[in-house]
Amino acid sequence: MTLRIGLVGCGNISDIYLTNAALFKDVVFTACADLRPEAATAQGAKYGIPAITPAELLGRDDVDLVLNLTIPAAHAEISLAAIAAGKHVYTEKPLATSLEDGRKIMGAAKAKGVRVGSSPDTILGPGVQTARHLLADGTVGEVVTGTASVMGHGMEHWHPNPTFFFKPGGGPVLDMGPYYISALVHMLGPVKAVRATGKMGFKERLVTAEGPMKGEKIKVETLTTVNALLSFQSGAEIVFLASWDVFAHNLLPLELHGTKASMRVPDPNFFGGKLELAGLDKVWSPVGTADKPFGALNWPVAGPEHANYRGLGIADMASAIKGNRPHVASGDVALHVLSVMLGALEAADTGRVVEIAEQCERPAAFEPGKILLAAG
Repeated sequence: MTLRIGLVGCGNISDIYLTNAALFKDVVFTACADLRPEAATAQGAKYGIPAITPAELLGRDDVDLVLNLTIPAAHAEISLAAIAAGKHVYTEKPLATSLEDGRKIMGAAKAKGVRVGSSPDTILGPGVQTARHLLADGTVGEVVTGTASVMGHGMEHWHPNPTFFFKPGGGPVLDMGPYYISALVHMLGPVKAVRATGKMGFKERLVTAEGPMKGEKIKVETLTTVNALLSFQSGAEIVFLASWDVFAHNLLPLELHGTKASMRVPDPNFFGGKLELAGLDKVWSPVGTADKPFGALNWPVAGPEHANYRGLGIADMASAIKGNRPHVASGDVALHVLSVMLGALEAADTGRVVEIAEQCERPAAFEPGKILLAAG
């Protein structure tokens, strides 16, 4: 069975999904759409698929799954419309921008008998999966503490239309948090409660990226720095730092400290990377990931610097539907991660400890051997 995909949202991120589709036997793009017809036309011509309106795409018989790459504020609307049309959904992160909308999506999918998947599928890569294995086999021991950090100085310096990043539903927690919190949930299980502080570092942002908005100022309407403490059901206590108010720093993306060893986990924004372990000798020893499935450098195409196999989560969904098994990058996990992120924002606003309302089971480990590669 081939999963036929209709893409809604032909912005920056769509290229990697459309390019990587050729890697997998079980997926094929059959149409693309965007509220900006010129964007859909450009991607349709580039990748040889029909460019149509979103309404037309939802009505097509040759679309089994809608890939929702719209801006976060539109995620719920498009996903719910796709589900109502009887389509499976795979959405870019976050699942939604409110817990109410996230619950609606999952409830509607259950009632309709369709599946929901959500990025990040970077958690399927050998960076996170190798770290998970080292935790499972006891190499690290019981995780006591750790840090996760995503820090920089915002999107206005490189993104041609960065307004939505600084509005409600944006900010570093909802935009980048899914990578880090999803990775932690896959490695450690669900989060029980969260404490946090936060602030807006700048009242407005000057767009310096090339494009139609260059020179314009954006009013900031969401927290751009959040410092959170995530308390996991497993007992681990992890500090999560998310900021777009930082010029430079030396913090690594993920470090976990267990009763037997410390572990540096690769940046969960990508699929592979450098993983290291250290014990009492304080010497960091590398654990290779580049030779593992989906760990090889492949992006950008001209001079690859990263392992970027976005779309692997959709390929796993296709395989899971065919094999009647759960898919790994699931809507249930995405709803839990959304609850954690919104809980961190609430805790930062109120100063209270927030218990995480939406729980999930720890996802199963990913088995890359189940994915059929186009060259296989």
